[in-house]
Amino acid sequence: MAGPCELIIDSPDKSLAQTCYEIAKTEAKRIEHKFSRYRTDNLIYEINHAEGKPILVDEETAQLIDYANECFSISNGLFDISSGVFRTIWQFKPNSKIPSQEKISDTLQHVGWQNIHWENPTITLPSKMEIDFGGIGKEYAVDRTALLIASRTGFKNILVNFGGDIVALGPRKNNSPWEIGLQNPEDKKAFKHTKIQLHTGAVTTSGDLHKFIKQNGKRYGHIINPKTGWPSINAPRQVTVIGSTCIEAGILSTLAILHGEGAQSFLKAQEVQFRIIR
Repeated sequence: MAGPCELIIDSPDKSLAQTCYEIAKTEAKRIEHKFSRYRTDNLIYEINHAEGKPILVDEETAQLIDYANECFSISNGLFDISSGVFRTIWQFKPNSKIPSQEKISDTLQHVGWQNIHWENPTITLPSKMEIDFGGIGKEYAVDRTALLIASRTGFKNILVNFGGDIVALGPRKNNSPWEIGLQNPEDKKAFKHTKIQLHTGAVTTSGDLHKFIKQNGKRYGHIINPKTGWPSINAPRQVTVIGSTCIEAGILSTLAILHGEGAQSFLKAQEVQFRIIR
């Protein structure tokens, strides 16, 4: 999982807290092992290196692919799990340079969910194409971890935070909300100035706070438009969305960035609470 992982349990019961912690740790590791594109010993590696051969997937993987397929459809292709290959040319590290349009155009030839054959439970990728659950994997892990803790312990006064993707299954024990501080792109220490009060639901934030390239006075965020191969034009610096689940909020905050100037109009149409910083 990218970013720090945190589990907050509003209970003085140390035994319960330890049980919840062990459930969270085990589930996070399981999902990372199963869906990480960086491993060479999981199903994602097998799919991405099948060289055009069909691969049979399990039910959990099929559900994630179905969800990604739905997101691709309703976003008109702005959310595309085949776009992870852009990481080979866009390196958001200190002193990184913008790739040439030639490299971007070459990479675009290997992007496009519409070119992948998915007929549950079998997926077939053209040679040199990949799938990457990076856009939904961490959010899925947050939701799954919280629900697993609740189902095994019956306890719901918990908040799960994996690298800034957060879900609360219920309020604190005295029915007061959880207080979540939001970073400001212009002042990374300004948590105390902006807080969200959350009784139940999820909070996700997308933006270029940690990953960007600055060249010739222009800032390029790490969220790439899969149709152009370039970061979104005139995108907000940061978008925070409050939703019912982490995976849903995460999709909306990412798509808002990709809508650039139209981020606010897009989120208003979704009828969700949000915060935008430009």
